[in-house]
Amino acid sequence: MRNRVTWAGARLAIALVILFLASAGFVAGAVMRGLTVGSAVFLLLGVAGITLFGAGLAVSAGGMLARRPVLEMDADGLRRPARWPLPRRGERVLPWADVAAIAAVRRVTSRGRELDYLVFLPTAELAELARTAERPRLVALTLRDVPATAEAAAWCFAVEPGWDVPLPGVVEEAGRRRPVPLIDRRTR
Repeated sequence: MRNRVTWAGARLAIALVILFLASAGFVAGAVMRGLTVGSAVFLLLGVAGITLFGAGLAVSAGGMLARRPVLEMDADGLRRPARWPLPRRGERVLPWADVAAIAAVRRVTSRGRELDYLVFLPTAELAELARTAERPRLVALTLRDVPATAEAAAWCFAVEPGWDVPLPGVVEEAGRRRPVPLIDRRTR
């Protein structure tokens, strides 16, 4: 499963290009002005902007263009590749024998948008929690800083609109690899 290039990603890259060019304008203005206190401040701000916005642009554009998968499934299990620009050796693997269930959970983001999450549950206790818990406890499956569900959060994937395979397709592919129960808690 890969993230496609989306308009949101393109807007982020364009915004970073504009900020990068504005920072370059700060540097150019400071150099043309001569050596004054004001030009030194503009030069420092411009260099800081070029550094920060240039790094952000490289990571943003690189992530879109590298097209590294978000999730891979093979005969051995699930593979969560390291995000670009980290090396591939940082990826994690969850063997199919360790997958007790798959939970589909819906969470409201800080902007009020609903986002679906797919959580591969490594233990029967977490599967039972996903099956019976109330909505606030379900959200804990997607959070890394909750000790009781930290094991599940490592295998939690936000199903972005830019995924090239929709959530039902991911579940179907997992079912072909190994029959795993699906706990769909997006509506309750």
